[in-house]
Amino acid sequence: MAQVEIYTKAFCPYCARALRLLRDKGAQASETDITMDRTKREEMIARANGRTTVPQIFIDGQHIGGCDDLVALDRAGKLDPLLAA
Repeated sequence: MAQVEIYTKAFCPYCARALRLLRDKGAQASETDITMDRTKREEMIARANGRTTVPQIFIDGQHIGGCDDLVALDRAGKLDPLLAA
């Protein structure tokens, strides 16, 4: 199974949706809550090519994007192969 990393904030519905989709796919996600952590937020922005919204999702180090990007990958049938790698 691929290594999944997700940057989140407390009470973020998009974060919850992304985590639920990943969980439903059987993926174990390493979650980093940036709600009160400026250093981790800056790390996320640097890794996500300047994107500041949450969630920001990485699969095996590859930036996937946010929740909408994750859902689009799933609908296109491209998420399962990424997670299986």
